[in-house]
Amino acid sequence: MEPTPETKPQFAYRRFLVPTLLMIISGWGGLALITNYTLPTVWPRWGFFALIVIALTGTALPISYLINNTFSTNLRPATVLRESLWVGVYGAAMIWLQLGRILNFSLGLWLAVGIVIIEYLMRWRDNPNPTPESATHPASTPNADDAP
Repeated sequence: MEPTPETKPQFAYRRFLVPTLLMIISGWGGLALITNYTLPTVWPRWGFFALIVIALTGTALPISYLINNTFSTNLRPATVLRESLWVGVYGAAMIWLQLGRILNFSLGLWLAVGIVIIEYLMRWRDNPNPTPESATHPASTPNADDAP
């Protein structure tokens, strides 16, 4: 049974398979090496945050693809990668704030809300088929013939 065009994915996950595996292996493996074999000086700490972003981005990539493939009408590879990168940046920001002992529930929630709003605005800007109100309701537009 051939799937209908509405249920077919717009692109296969195969193009993300190698980057996902590389990010997961290098991110989580590098974190294991840094936390077990280095002291928390400046450069290992920066490496820790870079590896956190890589590891969380690689972990969120298949989840982001699955969610976008299920719920989005226009699936783009850049959107999937950007949303998984937001997860990595959010996780690194949470760890950074926790190191300074200033992270609490409301701060984490407001940061998440801000990221969701930014992503919503970016998806709104990237919409390839904007439908203005005049195109959907042609009777509501004034016509020159209707003038008195």
